[in-house]
Amino acid sequence: MPEKIGFVGLGIMGQPMVGNLLKAGYKVFAYDVMEALVERAVAIGAVRAGNPGDAAARAEMVITMLPETSIVEKVILGEDGVLSGLQPGGIVVDMSTTSVLATRRIAAAVKELGRRMLDAPVSGGDVGAAEASLAIMVGGPAEAFQEVLPVFQKLGKNITHVGDSGSGQIAKACNQVVVALTIEAVAEALVLAKKSGADPAKIRQAMLGGFAQSRVLELHGRRMLERNFTPGGKVRLHKKDLEIVMEVAREVGAYMPGSAMMCQIWNSLSALGGLDWDHSSVVKAIEMLSNVEL
Repeated sequence: MPEKIGFVGLGIMGQPMVGNLLKAGYKVFAYDVMEALVERAVAIGAVRAGNPGDAAARAEMVITMLPETSIVEKVILGEDGVLSGLQPGGIVVDMSTTSVLATRRIAAAVKELGRRMLDAPVSGGDVGAAEASLAIMVGGPAEAFQEVLPVFQKLGKNITHVGDSGSGQIAKACNQVVVALTIEAVAEALVLAKKSGADPAKIRQAMLGGFAQSRVLELHGRRMLERNFTPGGKVRLHKKDLEIVMEVAREVGAYMPGSAMMCQIWNSLSALGGLDWDHSSVVKAIEMLSNVEL
C-alpha cells in the first residue's frame, strides 16, 4: 500500500483532497503551476515538489487532478512530467475528467514504460472533496486498483472499479449527462413556478419531499434561489465534460439530444461571461429566455 503520494493539481478539488490524505497520515508531495496553491498545501502539511516529475520521484504513486485533457497529457507524458520521475511499477492515478480516447492513449504510453495507470474521475464537487465523500469511478488494471483502494477510501465513499482503461472516464461522462440534465430540469421547474406566480422556494421544499427529490434539487436548487453562483463546479468544466460526452457519442453512434441541448446552454452562459460561474447558473439562461428572475 502506498505511503508517499505525489499530488499534481491543487485547485478547488485538489486542495481538500490533499488535506484528507494528510489527515489520513500519508506523506504528500504537492505541485501546481500556481505558487499560491502550493503554499496553501504546504501550510497544512504537504511537501513542496518542484515539478510533476519531482513529485513522482519522491512518491510511490501520483494523483493528478487537472482541468483538461491537454494539461493531463503534458503533466504525465511531457518534459519533467510524471513519467520522468515515476519508478518502474509505480502508479499514476488521473482523477481529472478527460477524453476517453486520450486516456486510453496515455495509459498505453504509461504501460509501455513499465508503469501503471488508473483513470479515476470523481463526482461530488468541492463539497464531496472536502467531506471525503466523493464517488470515484475507476478504469485500469484490477491489481493496481486493489493497491490504491485504501487511498481512494480516504477520498470517497462510493468507489467502483468499472473496467479497463478509459472505463472510469466513460462512467464519469454518463454521470455528467445525468447531473447536467438534472440541474437544467431543476432550473426549469423553479422558473415555471416563478412565472406562474408561485413561490419557487416553497415549490422546491415540496419537491424535496416527493419523487423529484435529489442532491441536485437540494444543493443546486438552493444556490439558484440564493443567487449563489460562486463555483463549486464551474461552467467551463461541465461544458468541457459535455463536449467529451458528445465526442464519445459521435465515436460510438449514440443519440444524445439532451446532452446536445446542454452544450448549447453552456455556450450561452459562456457568451454571458459565465464560464467561471457555478454550473447551477444554468438557471440564468432559462430565466433570460423566460423574462423572469427567481
